[in-house]
Amino acid sequence: MRGHDRAFLAATRISELIHPRRKGVGVWGRGGTGAPRYMGPILATSNRGCASLHPGGFRLSKPGRVADTVDMNKWMCVGVLAVWAVGSFAEEVFPRAGWAEAPNPLASERAEKGGQLAAFMGPYPKSFNYYLDQNTMSAELFGLFYETLMSQHPLTLELEPLLASRCVLGDDRRTFTFTMNPQARWSDGRPVTAEDVRWTFEEVMDPKNLTGPHKIGLERFGPPEVLDETTIRFVAKEEHWQNLLELAGLQVLPKHAFEGKDFNLQNFEFPVVSGPYRLGRLQEGLQVTLERRPDWWAADLPRFRRVANFDRLRFRFFEDRENAFEAFRKGEIDVFPVYTAHVWANRTSGEAYDRHWIVKQEIGNKKPVGFQGIALNRRRPPLDDLRVRRALAHLYHREKMNATLMHNAYFLHRSYYEDLYDAANVCTNPFFAFDKEAARALLAEAGWQADPAAGILMKNGRPLRLRYLSRGGTDDKFTAIFQEDLKDVGIELVVDKKDWAAWSKDMDEYHFDLTWAAWSAGLFKNPESMWHSREGARPSGQNITGFGHPEVDALIEAQRTEFDVQKRHAMVREIDAILAREVPYILLWNKNDTRLLWWNKFGMPDAPLGKYGDERSAYQLWWVDPDAAADLAHARKTGRVLPPRPPRAVYDGP
Repeated sequence: MRGHDRAFLAATRISELIHPRRKGVGVWGRGGTGAPRYMGPILATSNRGCASLHPGGFRLSKPGRVADTVDMNKWMCVGVLAVWAVGSFAEEVFPRAGWAEAPNPLASERAEKGGQLAAFMGPYPKSFNYYLDQNTMSAELFGLFYETLMSQHPLTLELEPLLASRCVLGDDRRTFTFTMNPQARWSDGRPVTAEDVRWTFEEVMDPKNLTGPHKIGLERFGPPEVLDETTIRFVAKEEHWQNLLELAGLQVLPKHAFEGKDFNLQNFEFPVVSGPYRLGRLQEGLQVTLERRPDWWAADLPRFRRVANFDRLRFRFFEDRENAFEAFRKGEIDVFPVYTAHVWANRTSGEAYDRHWIVKQEIGNKKPVGFQGIALNRRRPPLDDLRVRRALAHLYHREKMNATLMHNAYFLHRSYYEDLYDAANVCTNPFFAFDKEAARALLAEAGWQADPAAGILMKNGRPLRLRYLSRGGTDDKFTAIFQEDLKDVGIELVVDKKDWAAWSKDMDEYHFDLTWAAWSAGLFKNPESMWHSREGARPSGQNITGFGHPEVDALIEAQRTEFDVQKRHAMVREIDAILAREVPYILLWNKNDTRLLWWNKFGMPDAPLGKYGDERSAYQLWWVDPDAAADLAHARKTGRVLPPRPPRAVYDGP
């Protein structure tokens, strides 16, 4: 999806306030709150939402690949959150007193440097610059090139130094003063300065630059003030529980490398970086190789010694996921996340699996799970009519699709924020079961009448014809069932298949009636970028459905200054109830675990994907095990059976 999981600290410790794991939803999409950052574990910029769009990459980030679960393109967007105590405030400093460098608790002491990991990333994006193309792939690459002001501890989510050595939060709760880390260096040896931070902020906020959703959270701040080469101050125009992490998660770019250039054209050339990898060989449309930097300024810090282990990360681009799977079976790709139940159930057997050359493993952790659905563009009639939207929801046969196409492997959504419900907070949202008669009644109530001559419902001389924007055709099997059921009640669904670039352009301009979208999740929810009415008018924004509702707007405004996470989550549940009634999406299904196939030559920590990660955590935490690689090569030549790996791995730590 285009596509979501981008703070909040205060008097109480973050670690004491982190919400327990469940399935969670963040905002996704074309921008997202948080792109996976190498160093971090998990620092994501808050407000941009965390997402991934299906068919293509909406980061919601940009919709990503369509699969039968949102897992496909997810954007891990885990936020940090704390409550600011009521009453008088004192100045606070991050990282907190007593912080000290320590090894990454999720990395393995057995990790070795060297070798290569080959993976795939879906269709070739329009840009690797995440500020310009908010899809998951660009976020992943860009996050390996450019670091944020601060990172987060991979377990507690407490803020830790990175490009900035500390942040001082003023007693007004609006002033944020960052001191740059004297160790931080660009790849050309120059120090990372406060002026780089200022320049990055101004480029993102420049109206002429197509940085869309990245502007949302930063709009809450005035222009930053550079106090000296190593110190920069931001003053927020308003209080917001996300302000601190919004700034801490700012990816800083080198002013001296980009100044004077058209920022909108900085897509595939990044001559100066700060992160653990640099751009190696790029074969446009085919593949890109990233090379680990031996001169990375943070390489010797205890936090990073056992991560970023591969000398090379090679990413191949595939329009068709089937072709990617075939490349994996041939050994041309090392790791393959399985997003479809059919592949997992029916196409993961044979010699390579029986002899354990390929490992088939389900991996569970505390990763929040978002939502996916068919986005309905409320800006256009007849989708501006609630009765029509509800009718469409009754005509999408989720139950049948899950049973016949997906082995009943998924749970069906009834919420946009699944993780906010438990035994104490039971979800009472309506569940739109498949019901043609209910759909017919709603359409008749909306004034749509059958026209026997035309064979289609008509109203005021207009046929009920809808355009479904599809990218690539990976959703064909679902769409075909939907089409037939729509036709049976008199609705024509025209499928408009586009390539990535064309699909993205239409989504940026909201030229669609329906499209498949999947959003990643965050531990803490900020519904603003995805559901506030004003965001529906923002070009290339996350509110792709054009949703707007006065009660939702009021709740969003109220939660901005609510620093008690439980009270804020109560507000989001109220928003969720309204969303469920208003049907901006036809909600679909989801799954909790990551299904992963990989050639048996890697070493990995006990928690293969960390506490909150997905398949992309392999790029950070795994390594080539020379003995395992030699054993695999010998086994494939001789037919030898390798020792099995467990079929399931679960993170069960704190």
